[in-house]
Amino acid sequence: MATHRLLLLPGDGIGPEVMEEVKRILAIIEARGILSLSIDEGLVGGCAYDAHGVAISDADVEKAQAADTVLLGAVGGPKWDSVAYEHRPEAGLLRLRKDLELFANLRPAICYPALADSSALKRELVDGLDLMIVRELTGGVYFGEPKEITDLPNGQKRAVDTQVYETYEIERIAKVAFELARVRSGRVTSADKRNVMKSGLLWNQVVTATHKQGYEDVKLDHMLADALGMQLVRAPKQFDVIVTDNLFGDILSDVASMLTGSLGMLPSASLGAEDENGRRKALYEPVHGSAPDIAGKGVANPLAMIASLAMALKYSLGKPEVADLLDRAISQTLADGIRTGDIHSEGTTKVGTTDMGKAVAERFEKALTGA
Repeated sequence: MATHRLLLLPGDGIGPEVMEEVKRILAIIEARGILSLSIDEGLVGGCAYDAHGVAISDADVEKAQAADTVLLGAVGGPKWDSVAYEHRPEAGLLRLRKDLELFANLRPAICYPALADSSALKRELVDGLDLMIVRELTGGVYFGEPKEITDLPNGQKRAVDTQVYETYEIERIAKVAFELARVRSGRVTSADKRNVMKSGLLWNQVVTATHKQGYEDVKLDHMLADALGMQLVRAPKQFDVIVTDNLFGDILSDVASMLTGSLGMLPSASLGAEDENGRRKALYEPVHGSAPDIAGKGVANPLAMIASLAMALKYSLGKPEVADLLDRAISQTLADGIRTGDIHSEGTTKVGTTDMGKAVAERFEKALTGA
């Protein structure tokens, strides 16, 4: 059996706590001989700055480059608010995305039936929701140059962020979206601001051209990003796969997260291009932040971190059937009324991080044995 190399980067705040529950699942997978794993750990974010003076060390970037899969908890917190911009905790995550060329960010928004009443929207609008936002991750305004704040002669300051996209960057993310749609319901909605942005105009043109290059079996619609945001909270189930740029993807995926009941429920995958062996560099992380206000209290929701592992099993570790069992274990745990505080409601059992992780692990083991 081939050995898969995993790098765990727990990060800051609640990151280490939710990562412990991933380790619990990984131990089951190893013990049952499902995968042979070589697991290493490193530092990213504020903890890396404390240790090394940078948000991620060169040594840990090298570990990430060598790994088959990277699992990351969370980064950031008020402790590092005064750190120089280039060394802030988030810079470690941006460097990983850039150095590993993780251009495709997959953010599912799934509303489990047991949580439909926890959504900010009415049950009928979100019950059964299952959409995927495909966000371009290594281009656009977050990486464009110049990026600066300058002093003007009149005593004012001027800040500049540059939105830049080239054709190939748009083509490759569009292809990811079309290929994903083929194994879902065959629909892609592309979001841009072509009415006011030249980059949006190019985005629209390239996505349209890519669609004509062998993806005509997928239905393609275009929508302005602001209108799409409105539609996400009006009728979210009209969408299946949404593809958009780095900035709008960041915003729209957070909007979509609130449809599901809690940020603590949402995983994500960041993927690179396939190599000659069909493998991709990949990083998996929950969408939620480091939540410093609850860090160390044992109350964080680990389900998004566990679901991120399920995505890794599906997209990187070659075990989609095991990923399905893990997703079902999460769903069954929720159906059984077990909740962390962020999703707790009357009539359910409130538990902490560890007990939620144990509950999922127990159901996952039963599913593996067919019990």
